[in-house]
Amino acid sequence: MTDQSKTVTRVDLCEAVYQKVGLSRTESSAFVELVLKEITDCLEKGETVKLSSFGSFMVRKKGQRIGRNPKTGTEVPISPRRVMVFKPSAILKQRINGQHRANGDATSKAQQEA
Repeated sequence: MTDQSKTVTRVDLCEAVYQKVGLSRTESSAFVELVLKEITDCLEKGETVKLSSFGSFMVRKKGQRIGRNPKTGTEVPISPRRVMVFKPSAILKQRINGQHRANGDATSKAQQEA
């Protein structure tokens, strides 16, 4: 992708599934929605979603803390909450940094390092 400011939307994902898998546009849309719903449902339950060669989505609990209003400097309590965190896999990090290798090469190197 040459334009780094492009945002990939659900419509883009549905179109990619339609083009590459050969399902109808309706089936492609339903498939993408089903996958996203399953990921969302698992995260709501506090489960970790791990996608091999891509990364992991996790929910972390953050405790209450004191924050500061940057404009006035007034201290404000920030209530405890859950946040979603994404940790990319080593393979994804390599691809993002232009160090893409064929799957066999990456697997072989990982096995040699172990």
